Amino acid sequence: MATTGAISSAGSGIAGLLRLRRTATRDPPAFAARATARPAGPVADGGNLIWGRQLRPALLHLDKSSPPTRRVLLRPVAAAASSSPAEGGDPVGETKVGFAAKYPALVTGFFFFMWYFLNVIFNIINKKLYNYFPYPYFVSVIHLFVGVVYCLVSWTVGLPKRAPMDSNLLKLLIPVAVCHAIGHVTSNVSFAAVAVSFTHTVKALEPFFNAAASQFILGQQIPWSLWLSLAPVVIGVSMASLTELSFNWTGFISAMISNVSFTYRSIYSKKAMTDMDSTNIYAYISIIALFVCIPPAILVEGPQLMQHGFKDAIAKVGLTKFISDLFWVGLFYHLYNQLATNTLERVAPLTHAVGNVLKRVFVIGFSIIVFGNKISMQTGIGTCIAIGGVAIYSYIKAKMEEEKRQMKAA
Repeated sequence: MATTGAISSAGSGIAGLLRLRRTATRDPPAFAARATARPAGPVADGGNLIWGRQLRPALLHLDKSSPPTRRVLLRPVAAAASSSPAEGGDPVGETKVGFAAKYPALVTGFFFFMWYFLNVIFNIINKKLYNYFPYPYFVSVIHLFVGVVYCLVSWTVGLPKRAPMDSNLLKLLIPVAVCHAIGHVTSNVSFAAVAVSFTHTVKALEPFFNAAASQFILGQQIPWSLWLSLAPVVIGVSMASLTELSFNWTGFISAMISNVSFTYRSIYSKKAMTDMDSTNIYAYISIIALFVCIPPAILVEGPQLMQHGFKDAIAKVGLTKFISDLFWVGLFYHLYNQLATNTLERVAPLTHAVGNVLKRVFVIGFSIIVFGNKISMQTGIGTCIAIGGVAIYSYIKAKMEEEKRQMKAA
């Protein structure tokens, strides 16, 4: 769906933030400096310095005249403390391995499954809600509001612990959140106006806008291989648009504005490098975006909602279902975006890029099946060509990023 591009689009948005953070944490200069440390001067009593700690000669067996009577096992302080039998820890040499560490592939697969599952469920509920309540500005606010409440409750119980926020970090995140809010609202406007499959097809153009912004705004040279991989995307979207049965200019233009907004979000994300975890990053961005979305929702849809919007929706489905639909669509929106950012932390950019393309295929396929959208042969072919182009582009771009990372590490 259109809003899925908000977080999980490969190589853009909050994903860029997390990749920068992850690259920063992988660099080992501090560890290397400690490991290669040498004594800066004489050490008392013939001791030696290992990683900044002074060890007694007896522990190192430097006194040859009195050989030790037993072996002394040196362990890091933290490990020794946690393994102390007196404190009820595990015996020496026995380390408990958690399920996530023992089966990392299984856990990563679970993350991908939940990402896809929550995304599909969100798209279905969201579109059904628009069928009887066509107010995308208000629904966009509900998406973010439910997510913010979820984050506040999570912080209250300490899952996760709230990361501190300062003025400098706030200044970096505000542009990201503003672009996120604009892209989110316009995505929902498109989603309410046209078929889910068509919105996702137009959203496939987002890599094209990212490449154009990188070259013409940031001044980065984009290889011809990347530009050529985008040609099928443009051709496929054009083919699908010409014969799309649900086509209208509101849906098409809104999806294009969403692409531009998420492109600028990607640009600002690259400037907002932070070591904060993904859960807290997305929580703060959601809070800021909520305040950005409320004023236009009141101005654009406020009078209509008060006159007949709420009354019509309640008359069609009842108050209980209306409120429950708003709650569930907001919860699934937050959870699938959170899973997208968490998944990015667990896998390489290439794996995430391929997973993002497959996610879009799943959403388009399920939306056609669930809603029974009729598509022409040309629209189907164009959609397949566009998705194929996105897959090629994502593969090439992720490979380039991986090669750059390896060169920096070397």
